[in-house]
Amino acid sequence: MRVALSQITSSPSPTENLELVAAQVKAAAADGASVVLFPEATMACFGTSLGPLAEPLDGPWATAVRAIAAEHDVLVVAGMFTPSPDGRVFNTLLATDRDRHVGYDKIHLYDAFGFQESRTVAPGDDLVVLGDLGVATCYDVRFPGVFTGLADKGASVVLLGASWGAGPGKREQWELLVRARALDSTCWVVACGQADPGARAGSQKAPTGIGYSLVAAPDGSVFASLGADPELLVVDLDLDRVAKVRETIPVLANRRI
Repeated sequence: MRVALSQITSSPSPTENLELVAAQVKAAAADGASVVLFPEATMACFGTSLGPLAEPLDGPWATAVRAIAAEHDVLVVAGMFTPSPDGRVFNTLLATDRDRHVGYDKIHLYDAFGFQESRTVAPGDDLVVLGDLGVATCYDVRFPGVFTGLADKGASVVLLGASWGAGPGKREQWELLVRARALDSTCWVVACGQADPGARAGSQKAPTGIGYSLVAAPDGSVFASLGADPELLVVDLDLDRVAKVRETIPVLANRRI
């Protein structure tokens, strides 16, 4: 499976970000990718008023992403915001291609490090798996049960979109957590974050990204990684490696609780 990680810096404008999605998908497809993963908050960066921007999955932004995916015959996974019945929004990871158009609503909200995502974002309830692919979002990476749950539902690869908050030790935590979740679930974990926005982030507490997207193999080793700046990374994942690791390290089969 050839997967592209599009480490971008989203702006507050969904229209501008859609143009960026189109360009990145075109480049990834030209390199043979069948899956293109974008970060959390691809539709609009954090630090933006999300309520007025939120759209349903059949709205114009998600529909346009689906058209881009269909044009290049790839699966596109990208973070957006959809309306919640309680007046907040859902932090949704859209997964779309010619045949599928679904959203995963982030279950674990980032109420940590001085930020309170739950003030404007409602939590989701359900894990989402599309064949071999499970999906998760940012703060979910701190909860092993999400990843073992996705593996239980048939995932061999977990696509993790993120907009990781900056701060002392946060880069080290990011890599450690991604690698740990790969080892917990014996899945490939493909973790794509927002690039470091630099001066644009200002002094706000909103998690606007640090870059350092990475791919962790089912044994927890780092397979590929990026730096802080915007970049497109294309990797080939050997799905047979999952079965081999699960035979050697059968943590899913050995669980008792």
